[in-house]
Amino acid sequence: MSGRDPFCQPRRIRRGAALTLVFASVLVAGAATGSFPEADGGDHKSASDAARSVAPAGHHQDVAEAAEEAMADGASPVEAAERAVSRSGDRWGAVYSRGEYEEFEEALDGRYTGVGLWARRERDGRIEVTRVSSHSPAAAAGIREGDRLRSVDGERVDGQPVTEVVSLLRGDATDAAAGTAVRLGLERGTRAWTRTVRRARLSTDSVAVRELADGITLIRIDSFTKGVGDEVRAAVRRAPAGGGIILDLRGNSGGLVTEAVTTASAFLDGGLVATYDVDGSQQALHAEPGGDTSRALVALVDGGTMSAAELLTGALQDRGRAVVVGSRTFGKGSVQMPSALPGGSVAELTVGHYRTPSGRGVDGRGITPDLEADDRALQQAETVIAGLGA
Repeated sequence: MSGRDPFCQPRRIRRGAALTLVFASVLVAGAATGSFPEADGGDHKSASDAARSVAPAGHHQDVAEAAEEAMADGASPVEAAERAVSRSGDRWGAVYSRGEYEEFEEALDGRYTGVGLWARRERDGRIEVTRVSSHSPAAAAGIREGDRLRSVDGERVDGQPVTEVVSLLRGDATDAAAGTAVRLGLERGTRAWTRTVRRARLSTDSVAVRELADGITLIRIDSFTKGVGDEVRAAVRRAPAGGGIILDLRGNSGGLVTEAVTTASAFLDGGLVATYDVDGSQQALHAEPGGDTSRALVALVDGGTMSAAELLTGALQDRGRAVVVGSRTFGKGSVQMPSALPGGSVAELTVGHYRTPSGRGVDGRGITPDLEADDRALQQAETVIAGLGA
């Protein structure tokens, strides 16, 4: 499995908050986030939109009361709220301190503090660097794709989940800021060395586009941060005429639902993208008209494809717009709403679930690809494009 260094989530996101819908007096926008522990991981984080309203009653009241009582007793309201969420059985519920939620919101704008490398855990447990962001501290230190990351600040990382490695890179345990130093143990072939780099404020560069053979355009989306949908639409417009498109959503842990819907609009001529319920009230998300419906399209997915990425995949599959290639997706389709707690912390608690256009539930099931593929998924996708007559 794989993971991203620059786009991990705040510490508590690993236990919850995979899909957040943002409400004002009426629904304005939606946001989805999630993290897959073994997915491409970076020292950035996936994020949901900021809290705009108070969540409905239910176990929110218990969580709020627990936080309030803790404050009155001089204890930690965040820890008390977390215990209340755990007792509620809300698998994806999460509680954030004020500072964590501010970081959470910043990630929506594609900004994060880290060193600028992506990594994945190999089957033997070793951590391999899969990408280095240009103009980042990791790039300046000469770290390359294919290097092995052996330790972070002296702690061995072999065998650790990528999310834990990411947490070390970001310095989550000490709330490390830009400018703080982190010592990396690295290996390249037979060479082993240690390099100290300083964390910096970086951008996520969530969309990468490159042209493959036969005029095929590969569009990789690491996460759905602000502006991603427009970037994808621009990439589709620039793609060679008559060439097919591969939309690579492997390891995509989510992001803003609005951006996923905008991305869907690049390939659909309007119509339904997803439905969702919030405390029994049914709502729908629709694509904008005018998308490119003529090009051959393949969506690449894996077990790290989550939340908003699953919503997009399900829409393209159900609408007959894309052939889905890869392995079953993670299965995160629950809806959370954020609300303020005493002391300035924020709770995100589950209030419903979303479904694909055909009515399929995603939560706990995931999306089953049309064509199963593993190590050679990209080559399989190219073969499918050719077979579709791109």
